Amino acid sequence: MTASLPDMMPVLSRGKHRNAKRGACFMEMASYLAGEKWSDHPACTHGLLAAVARDVNDYVEDGARSRIVPLIPSVVGLTTDDPRADAWIAQEVALIALPIAPAPRQRVAAVGLVRCEEVLNDLEGRPTEAMRPEIRAALDAQPHARDWAYRFLRRGRSTSARSFNRRSAPVIARASVAGVAEALGEERDERLVGLLERVVVLCEERFPQAAMASSVVSAASPAERQRTRA
Repeated sequence: MTASLPDMMPVLSRGKHRNAKRGACFMEMASYLAGEKWSDHPACTHGLLAAVARDVNDYVEDGARSRIVPLIPSVVGLTTDDPRADAWIAQEVALIALPIAPAPRQRVAAVGLVRCEEVLNDLEGRPTEAMRPEIRAALDAQPHARDWAYRFLRRGRSTSARSFNRRSAPVIARASVAGVAEALGEERDERLVGLLERVVVLCEERFPQAAMASSVVSAASPAERQRTRA
């Protein structure tokens, strides 16, 4: 059984809401489904995934926000302690942003791709300069952003995965989501919805135990789950 949306629920809107009577954002509804205290920072979802969801929620137009509602149950229980998770998420968002973002955001995305790869190399025991073909191809397709990123990174950077997860990964993810939102074209909302879909799927693939836990979340009402937790 999977977590399910209630028959009656607030219409999603931008920003933070004190309670459901004032509206709800994507992550506030996730906290409700999880039986947690009303919050846009619930414990049931990995912190960076939740940050990406909040940003997408706030960037999409009101008429398109209903398209992310079906994803809400998917993020309930979707979390992990794996130290690679922040790099996985930030890199996925940067990959989406790099080809389409305006130049300043594109540079951040390029720096992010390189830094995520370095962090993953360190955590997985590969040489620091190693780079997977798909990451190299994405950078080579945007040579100006790639070259700027390498010049920027010559100034030095922290080698601590903990520092990266706390400081750098959120900056990379937020700038990349903003870059997708600022990209020219009529497909803005479609790209943002697609971005969140891709990140959720990535987390489901990379957090297998968490995804399994999420898939068996009781279909009981949030009120019943609150009583169980109590």
